[in-house]
Amino acid sequence: MTKTPIEADYLVVGAGAAGMAFADQLLTDSEATIAIVDRRHRPGGHWNDAYPFVRLHQPSSYYGVSSRPLGSGGKDSAGFNVGLDELASGAEVVSYFEAVMQQRLLPSGRVRFFPLSEYTSDGCIESRLSGTRRPIAAGKVVDATRFSPNIPATHPPHYAVADGVVCAPINDLPRLARPDASYTVIGAGKTGMDACLWLLQNGAEPERIRWIVPRDSWMFDRANFQTEPGSMVTTLRYIADEVEAIAQAESVEDVFLRLEARGSVLRLDPAVTPRLHHCATVTKGELAALQRIGNVVRLGRVQQIERDRIVLERGDIPTDDATIHIDCSASAIVHPEPCAIFAPGRIVLQQVRLCQPVFSAALIAHVEAAYTSDAEKNAICQVVCMPSDPRGWLQGMAEELPIRLAWAQNPEIGAFTASCRLDAVAPRAARLQASDTAELAELARYQANIEPAIAKLQTLLATA
Repeated sequence: MTKTPIEADYLVVGAGAAGMAFADQLLTDSEATIAIVDRRHRPGGHWNDAYPFVRLHQPSSYYGVSSRPLGSGGKDSAGFNVGLDELASGAEVVSYFEAVMQQRLLPSGRVRFFPLSEYTSDGCIESRLSGTRRPIAAGKVVDATRFSPNIPATHPPHYAVADGVVCAPINDLPRLARPDASYTVIGAGKTGMDACLWLLQNGAEPERIRWIVPRDSWMFDRANFQTEPGSMVTTLRYIADEVEAIAQAESVEDVFLRLEARGSVLRLDPAVTPRLHHCATVTKGELAALQRIGNVVRLGRVQQIERDRIVLERGDIPTDDATIHIDCSASAIVHPEPCAIFAPGRIVLQQVRLCQPVFSAALIAHVEAAYTSDAEKNAICQVVCMPSDPRGWLQGMAEELPIRLAWAQNPEIGAFTASCRLDAVAPRAARLQASDTAELAELARYQANIEPAIAKLQTLLATA
């Protein structure tokens, strides 16, 4: 059944974090009308399907949408993140996005939300509940789904599991836990880390946990990205160390060894060279807890689980009916081919700053409102690819560092970043005084090394 057409200046497809950040900023910077469509029943994207004990992996203080703070701005008082900026729980994040929709976007009178609906290829919004189809006439379609992550709850494992084997996504872990069980956690990403940490924090002995780690990861130390008064010098030191390490390094591996020596990145085992880098963050407390797990299996990816063994790429390991296998193998990081962000009638949300999708979406919205031509907008908003490995991270830095220089010379963009809550650095850097000598010294070191780092990156990537 077809009903009355819908009209809007922008149709945002996807009410996840990026789509919400874009809509919020566009509402601030323009008089545009916006329709938002999402196949889920409420905003929040993949957070609606996340495991029950998930938490943000970055401080709440610079996540979400720019106009509304997330969390109380306090510190976590317990757990592995104790003493650091609070990390919102998954339930808090979902409630936050619901509040943004109900208390910010919809009351504006310029936003309409179509949950449980799809945007069809013939230009309609189709209800997944009733089947009703309504044509939509939108000035521009904003694709906020391009980097929708894969998560265990919605992506079954890519390996065969024999009948009778207990193998479940991380979402089911609290329900399946029992005193007589042992646990095999499958996957080395942040989800796998969270499964191991949840087990340890809730009393499971390390000896009862086996962790299948196909490839080790480099991880950022979350302590470098705090927002409390006095922490700015630590953040600026990290940023300066980053470009200085690149400028001085002789190889990709040397970059990470230099960063590790400065406390910028961490790894699970000093004897194992990480081959992954997905911008995961941990605390030193989390890392120490993970290092208590002695049974770490590094035989590649799981190929199949049988009643008495797990077949991996480079060997087999035993299993049994008392083992609960927790699947954390879905890759949350997707890598679609980059494309122009701005095109006639279309905007494709992508990262313009490494590993910061919500800030990127807000900046894209601001640029859409502030500039006229797609060529000018694309010159400002150049795609920075999400890394999957150390070389990919350096490739992302090679893409981002020249953009940082260009933004620094653009008063419009400088004013935006200095006022955007989703930027963890620029608003605080804009408030530095002459008396902030330690902070200014790190900023000067960063400025002295950024151009040498850009030059060195070309050599490092060419010889990697």
